[in-house]
Amino acid sequence: MVFHRSNYNLFRIKFPYAGKRKPDPLSEGSAYAQISSQSCKCDTTMIMRNGMRTDSPLITGSIPVVITKFMVPIMIGQLFQQMYNAADALIVGNFLSARSLAAVSSTSSLVYLIIGFCLGFSTGAGVIVARRIGEGNEEATSRAVHTAVVIGIAISVLTTLFGTLFADDLLALMHTPADILGEAASYLRIYFGGCASVVLYNMFVGIVQASGDSRHPLYYLLAGSVLNIILDLLFIAVFHTGVEGAAIATVISQSAAACLVLIQLIRATDATRLSFSKLRPDSENLRLILQNGFPAAVQDCVIDLSNILIQSYINSFGSAAVAGIGSSIRAEGFAFIFITAFSIAITTFISQNIGAGEYERAEKGMRFTLVTAVAAIEAVGILMHFNAPRIISAFSSAPEVLFYGTMRLRICSLFYCLVGFSHISSAVMRGMGKPNIPVLVMVTCWCLTRVILLATVGQFYHRIELVCWIYPFTWFLSSAVYLFLLRKIKLVPSA
Repeated sequence: MVFHRSNYNLFRIKFPYAGKRKPDPLSEGSAYAQISSQSCKCDTTMIMRNGMRTDSPLITGSIPVVITKFMVPIMIGQLFQQMYNAADALIVGNFLSARSLAAVSSTSSLVYLIIGFCLGFSTGAGVIVARRIGEGNEEATSRAVHTAVVIGIAISVLTTLFGTLFADDLLALMHTPADILGEAASYLRIYFGGCASVVLYNMFVGIVQASGDSRHPLYYLLAGSVLNIILDLLFIAVFHTGVEGAAIATVISQSAAACLVLIQLIRATDATRLSFSKLRPDSENLRLILQNGFPAAVQDCVIDLSNILIQSYINSFGSAAVAGIGSSIRAEGFAFIFITAFSIAITTFISQNIGAGEYERAEKGMRFTLVTAVAAIEAVGILMHFNAPRIISAFSSAPEVLFYGTMRLRICSLFYCLVGFSHISSAVMRGMGKPNIPVLVMVTCWCLTRVILLATVGQFYHRIELVCWIYPFTWFLSSAVYLFLLRKIKLVPSA
């Protein structure tokens, strides 16, 4: 693939054979034969490979229509996923106290660290499963599915042990204010104790979405989110269990959603069907999933680690700053549903189309998604900028909390187009099977830059405004690098 500047398009990926007749996949020495050894015969309605009928709408049909139809359920699902993240804070802030809100908010970076780590591997698994589906290899698809679930189980055990054993130590390392440390530790230990549900849910959903089904995961997430809100109100407002009740409600609702996706996989009639008797790792698919998932997991973890360091810096300004900044970050999550939904959609779209040899189609899908997603997230950012006080007041009416939350939200929201551009570019490269590039970009431009700025400028300019502006600055850096990559770097899709 060649990234270059076009007379008509600022960004254009030139895939092999774009605009040309694809060579016979069985011809000796053909480039496509090096990408996939599976034979294919394509028409406008379906693809037949190894006797497996592959008629995924992501491979055929109008590109804007199929991407939008695939993306919209994910976007709605992400909206309710954010309700998982925000419901605890909203209900705690309104039924308990600003201190309890600060306790829950102080755990956000650690919670996102675990979620990001899991999403990295589920993304890698989704890329490989989607590629196998695109190739039409039913047996390889089944092996990839079962290998992904085995990886999910292993990660569940590791994260549960790590989180429950070191929750208190992690909060202490972050210099969590003493007046909220006890509640924060209680919340975090319960969350980590049930985080297996988060890990397995994301792995199961990654498999389902890789098959082109984004509708059923939405239903399960809706059910889990509604259950989470009901249980939050029940435990906090009725039973008065404090922040521990909020954590228990989250764990129960996440477990319920994970069970629903598991049932779908067990009952599936295609190659994604899950059978417990086949739960064993396949060496080739294990290698490919780790090859694609580990860089994404590392990227998310390093980003979240930098956010933990930022959280430590915020903690030095007291619990009001923790609650205010934390509320703005949770509100920001609702804006980022566009980015997450488009990222998942374009990664799956490109993976399936590369597997099917539809390189020109993958290129067009990339350009459509990049433009649409950036425009959508910036429009949301503008709305949030002008409504920042109302948004933060939903979490807490305390004047200091409103001050800190409104300040950060107003500064960051106008630059959402930059973070959108960076995330979509990263998703495109993961879909190509090139996950190492976004890791290097994000780790360097976001993590290292933020840490260096706080360790240097932050030592003599100890102001909360530095934390607010550090995000747009690093978003700008990553966008500039991705712009260069999209214009200059040559990439070849891997198998």
